[in-house]
Amino acid sequence: MPGEPSQPAPSGIGLRRTLGLWDLILYGIVIIQPVAPMPSFGVVSTVARGHVVTAILIAMVAMLFTAISYGRMARVYPSAGSAFTYVGRELHPALGYITGWSMAMDYILNPLICTIWCSKAAQNFFPQMPYFLWAIFFALLFTWLNLRGVETSARINAFLAAGMGIVIVIFVFEAVRYIYHLPYFGPGFFTHPFYDPKTFSSSALFQGTSIAVLTYIGFDGISTLSEEVKNPRRNVLLATVLVCLVTGVLASIEVYLAQLVWPATQPFPDIDTAFVHISGRVGGIFLFGLVNLTLLVANMGSGMSSQLGAARLLYGMGRSNALPRSFFGAIEQKNRVPRNNVLLVGGLALAGAFAMSYALGAEMLNFGALIAFMGVNAAAFVRYYVREEKKRLTNFFPPLLGFFICLFIWWHLGRTAKIAGGIWMLAGIVYGAIKTRGFRGNVVQFDVPADET
Repeated sequence: MPGEPSQPAPSGIGLRRTLGLWDLILYGIVIIQPVAPMPSFGVVSTVARGHVVTAILIAMVAMLFTAISYGRMARVYPSAGSAFTYVGRELHPALGYITGWSMAMDYILNPLICTIWCSKAAQNFFPQMPYFLWAIFFALLFTWLNLRGVETSARINAFLAAGMGIVIVIFVFEAVRYIYHLPYFGPGFFTHPFYDPKTFSSSALFQGTSIAVLTYIGFDGISTLSEEVKNPRRNVLLATVLVCLVTGVLASIEVYLAQLVWPATQPFPDIDTAFVHISGRVGGIFLFGLVNLTLLVANMGSGMSSQLGAARLLYGMGRSNALPRSFFGAIEQKNRVPRNNVLLVGGLALAGAFAMSYALGAEMLNFGALIAFMGVNAAAFVRYYVREEKKRLTNFFPPLLGFFICLFIWWHLGRTAKIAGGIWMLAGIVYGAIKTRGFRGNVVQFDVPADET
């Protein structure tokens, strides 16, 4: 019952281990979404000067090594599944706090960029309605639904993922048919999405890669299911790696065809919804509308769930008195939601939709995500190599490579994103130092509470 303290489970009793490898892979794909590279395609293509496929693949390498680290750390902390926990317990509580603070920025920025993208997509259907009205509409919609306690079920999410898969198949078919009927391919036509000497710039490519990381955000959610998995030591790690690999391959196919259809030398009507216009080029008004609607629904679901996730994270911090409990730790009794936090995150999403672009929001989100990924790689290195008696190269190279590749990508984020992210991190460090008297006391907790029903 709500309000009653939970009782510890009797010894030997825990969650039922029913999930197999393919269950985990499906779960990971549903979280990431099969259409993950489509919303950011125009931004990455513009920044990387047409080398989206290469950016996606470089990001995949970083995520594969990081996935190995997440899978290994899930063996040690099967009930935590949190970068904050991994870093705090293996390295230092203060470093865990910094990791958690970076994750908090991710949680808050996700509904913001979804609000921006949904507003742009809705304008494709109703261009007579200005952007600012759509931004207000979606920010209020996400907030209202979360205040009502409305959540999408796992079954609905799986159904939506299957629908997205069908849309991808239709797009691939139409894109291949369009390319086949082009009158002249030209020299290097099929390799330009990987490397075009006329537009290539290493700095532009790596900055594009820093945005392309957004395609993989969410794969770490698999580690939270460790206590419900058959043979978790094998399956969690394998599923995390395979989900990153499948996502990378599928995303590469999508953006490769899109780049062939719409070369980098041609400007997009709207950089944020570029993939929708590419779909219209290959499949006419039908595919334009279908892809626009699919991505709109996908971003609505993501925006709504991420807003609630951010509200729950702030609630967890308020409940542990890391933030003022009277505001952040309050629960609205009727729908059992942290109302104050939902309203706060909704207000930030609305303000951000007017103050920043989708590209800047995505880069700032990845600023925090890449810090968390570096932390997990460092934690895995310390746990499995430094503290192990037998020094194995398989425990040495993957986390170190993951750490330094993520660091390299992070370094190539845009200057504005690094300044804004740096201000956020500095504010968090100052707050944490004051709260813990120079990090000598208990650090702030960043665990996201489960549903209290």
